[in-house]
Amino acid sequence: MNMAITSYSTLQASIGDWLIRTDLTAVIPDFITLAEAQFNRNIRHRKMVERATATLDSEYSVVPGDWLESIRFQINTNPITVMEFVSPDQAAMLKGANSASGKPIYYTQIGQQFQVIPAPDSESAYTGELTYYAKIPALTVSNTSNWLLVEAPDLYLYGSLLQAAPYLQDDQRITVWGALYDRAMSDLKVSDERSRMATSALRMRARSFG
Repeated sequence: MNMAITSYSTLQASIGDWLIRTDLTAVIPDFITLAEAQFNRNIRHRKMVERATATLDSEYSVVPGDWLESIRFQINTNPITVMEFVSPDQAAMLKGANSASGKPIYYTQIGQQFQVIPAPDSESAYTGELTYYAKIPALTVSNTSNWLLVEAPDLYLYGSLLQAAPYLQDDQRITVWGALYDRAMSDLKVSDERSRMATSALRMRARSFG
C-alpha cells in the first residue's frame, strides 16, 4: 500500500492492494470511471476552467464536448457584450416579442446547443467567447494522468474505493474510506480557494466550439 499513485496503472494497482481482493481486477477501471462521474458532479476547481471561441453566425451553436457548467458567455465587441443567461421559456418569450435579428444579448441552453437571442444578423460576424467549467479528463490506457491525479491522488483512490461498495457490501472499511474521501475533497477545495485568492487571473486554454 506504499505504492506512489502517479498514473492510471499505479492507481489501479493501489486500489487492488487496498481492496485485498484478486477477483476485482476487471472491474477496477469501472470504479475509477464511476468516481470520475462523481468528481464531475461535485468539483468546481480553477483547473477545470476553459475558454472556447466561435463565430456566432446562427441562432444555435453546439456546446463544447467537455462542457459542464457555464461561467460567462460574451461577444467580443467593443466594448465587450456579456450575454445574460435566461431560461428556455424566457428565451422563447423574448424571441416571440421581437423576431428581428441583431447583436445577441441573451442566451440559453437547449439540449446540447446554445441559443442566442436575438439571432445574429447576417451582415455582422460576432465572435463568441465562452468561459466554462470543463469535465475532468478521464483516465484511460492512453491518457494515463490528469491534473486531479497529480493534485489529489488520495481523492482518486478513496473515491474509487467507495465505488466498490456494491461488491464489498458489509466491509467495515467503507466508513473509513468515506471519511478520508470527505477530507481529501475538503482539502482540495481549501487549496483551490487559497490559490484563487492569491492570483488575479486564471490561465485558460483556448478551444473552439460551434
